[in-house]
Amino acid sequence: MPLPEYLLELGERVSNWGRWGDDDQLGCGNLLDAAAARRGMDSVRTGEHLSLAVDLRADGIQVGQPARRYNPILTVTSLNERDQFAPGIWEGTDDAVFMSTCAGTHVDALCHVAYDGLLYNGFPTSAITAQYGATVLGAERLPQIVSRGVLLDVPRVHGVESLDQISPGYPITADDLDAAADLAGVEVLPGDVALVRTGMMRHYHRGDRIRYAVGSEHSLPGLSVHSVEWMHRHDVAGAFTDSYAYEAFPPSLPDWSDCLAVHLLQVRDMGMLQGQNWDFELLAERCAESGRGDVLVVAAPEPIVGASSTPVAPIAVL
Repeated sequence: MPLPEYLLELGERVSNWGRWGDDDQLGCGNLLDAAAARRGMDSVRTGEHLSLAVDLRADGIQVGQPARRYNPILTVTSLNERDQFAPGIWEGTDDAVFMSTCAGTHVDALCHVAYDGLLYNGFPTSAITAQYGATVLGAERLPQIVSRGVLLDVPRVHGVESLDQISPGYPITADDLDAAADLAGVEVLPGDVALVRTGMMRHYHRGDRIRYAVGSEHSLPGLSVHSVEWMHRHDVAGAFTDSYAYEAFPPSLPDWSDCLAVHLLQVRDMGMLQGQNWDFELLAERCAESGRGDVLVVAAPEPIVGASSTPVAPIAVL
């Protein structure tokens, strides 16, 4: 099933293929330059720092939809043991973790999604194999993120706790993002990262994992295709959400031919960084109290060679 023609045209308008060279594997990560880092550091006022990550735990965000996504399973591999060849009286414990790379707070690599047999910048999907994973555009290619983060608190714009109070599958548009940027008092500049709050993380904190991951009425609020050109126009390096699906669900077309269109246009065509399950609740409180929306964001994606997504523990510095 091909993408609808209007989405193919949109993909061509926002495409960054060749912008940084035919062999480029960083995509919009190229925008995370020294100027973006300095702008992030200039936004630090109090020095308070907040984690934007959720805990990695066995009863975490994954609930089996889609299948074969696993919460972390921790196995203790040595318990208060000594190495018989090492001197001293010390005892040590080691453990191992099995988990999906997108189990919790994560960043997607540019090999994460494709269409028409092509990944970002024209690399073929055949470059991903079952044995080696992604031989191009893997998680080890993701840049370290040191930039200004702009909290786009869309629920606060509308005076609600979470967007599903307005509509179970509320689609975030460019107008929403403009209003959120105005509320934050920030002009979004090239190399910034957009921290798009939907309020869905509140359900997870309240113990409703199913509503967080699957939504209500089989619907989830999130970014819509009407936000894609906004991201391209502002040249953001990446966008990260406090939701499971990242984009609004279900798709807008009856035949679902636009399914995951925001992923496809942003990752495959734009080469834009994106990630899900970031926790903005405490950050939103602090920003509302201080009347601001810009922070320094520091995040180092785990460089798992060949992975299509990777865990990250981002920090916001106010």
